[in-house]
Amino acid sequence: MKITNTVFKSLFRLAVLGSLALGSVALSAAEHPGYDIDPDRSRGGIGKFYMGREISGVMGHQGAGWLEREQRTHEEMPDEVIANMSLKPDEVVADIGAGTGYFSFRMAQLLPQGKVLATDIQPEMLAIMEQRKQETGITNVATLLGSIQDPGLPANSVDAVLLVDAYHEFSHPFEMMQGIVNALKPGGRLFLVEYRAEDDSVPIRPLHKMSEEQVVMEMSVFGLQWDDNLDFLPWQHMFVFSKPLE
Repeated sequence: MKITNTVFKSLFRLAVLGSLALGSVALSAAEHPGYDIDPDRSRGGIGKFYMGREISGVMGHQGAGWLEREQRTHEEMPDEVIANMSLKPDEVVADIGAGTGYFSFRMAQLLPQGKVLATDIQPEMLAIMEQRKQETGITNVATLLGSIQDPGLPANSVDAVLLVDAYHEFSHPFEMMQGIVNALKPGGRLFLVEYRAEDDSVPIRPLHKMSEEQVVMEMSVFGLQWDDNLDFLPWQHMFVFSKPLE
């Protein structure tokens, strides 16, 4: 019997979902897979590997203009991404690696009784967002300075987390995800958007892409439930994970 790509993908999802369900009971006891170092790093990489993946370097605040490029609205469809998050008006959402607040300020307008915690490790990015708050009059965006190992979020404090083209740049992905999972309320959702590594036509450097298999494997370390991978974006995956109810 010939197995099509669609059938293979469905079987892969069923296998992973089964393993995640078994692993969810160990949510609070995640085991660090460890890091590997290779001095012969790839172009754009940091020479540090996590679960077989070389970690990409961080785009600095000097690239802030690229984050606000006009074509991004049809390349990354931010309004559609946020619509698929199904946010409730009183929820607290963390936008980690928020940059200029491209997604933060869009989400804030849908959270009249809630707020967005916009975190970044670069003070320059936070300054851009603070200026934007003054210009727009949007007050329910709180900027937070995180670190390379800690998103800086209190435990059980957020209903949802959004990571757009940021996770692959975490120099300490295990520590960051540990902080994110701890910050999520039971039942909270994680929305992870990354460029598709499976698609060679996506015009992004390889280290700035991630495959479905790699993302699901890395999230399984924490027993997160894999709910979906939405396929509506032109170039990106949009993964939906959730923290099991305790």
